[in-house]
Amino acid sequence: MAIFCYKTKDGEIEERSYSIGKAPRFVMVGSKPARRCLAAEIGSIAMPSLKGWPFTCCASGVHASQAPDLRKHLADAGIPTEVTDDGDPVYRSAAHRRQALRARGIHDKASFC
Repeated sequence: MAIFCYKTKDGEIEERSYSIGKAPRFVMVGSKPARRCLAAEIGSIAMPSLKGWPFTCCASGVHASQAPDLRKHLADAGIPTEVTDDGDPVYRSAAHRRQALRARGIHDKASFC
């Protein structure tokens, strides 16, 4: 059994449990018709937003003692970036992430930079 979400035109969301492949596209929530809502389903299982920004990246982080140096380096490169006290940069967008990684000489095949 899986949880499926249905949304009325009023914005009311109701969760229902069905077997995989058996969930209807439309249901009645009280007396109102409701359509299956994938966005609500994604949110209901505590997944991050599809865009995922801002994004705190521990993989491109530095040791906590080097956090001020990383902030200064990125600011001097013209890419001001928030860096957590743990040394993890917080990227605002994919473009911001690409610029910051490029400024540090880091190549990430997954980001196509």
